Amino acid sequence: MYVGIGYDIHRFTKNRKLILGGIHVDYPLGLLGHSDADVVLHAIGDALLGAASLGDIGEIFPDTEPEWKGVSSQILLEKIMQLIQDKGLSVNNVDIIFISQEPKIGQYKRKMADRISDILQVDPALVNVKATTTEGLGAIGRVEAAAAQAVVTLLQSKEV
Repeated sequence: MYVGIGYDIHRFTKNRKLILGGIHVDYPLGLLGHSDADVVLHAIGDALLGAASLGDIGEIFPDTEPEWKGVSSQILLEKIMQLIQDKGLSVNNVDIIFISQEPKIGQYKRKMADRISDILQVDPALVNVKATTTEGLGAIGRVEAAAAQAVVTLLQSKEV
């Protein structure tokens, strides 16, 4: 078994859709980034890359490359999954925590878990999405930013 951890944070901005876990969340602010700034999928991607000893998301998809400008993080995660599979690994489970004062994501968690399970090719029961606040502390507490942290476990694929 291989274990990886990932973390991402982006600042909120106006005039941008908020995408979390591959789905649109109804909120007046979005997250600023080179791609769609989906902190949830970015944290999962880094956790996957870490578990497989493949570096980090910034190395694979540098923000200096126009090719990744505005790209959906779902595409990035699909490409990471291909790297994982090429290494003979498969996802065992994933645990994600979204860290933000707002928006509250309770109504979106199941849809996020379902979308993530589709991308990772794993049973939805093995994807856990939860949320917390920072109790008003720091940039996240002031609603200037949102973050996510993820832990994944990988197994050697049965085909190998």
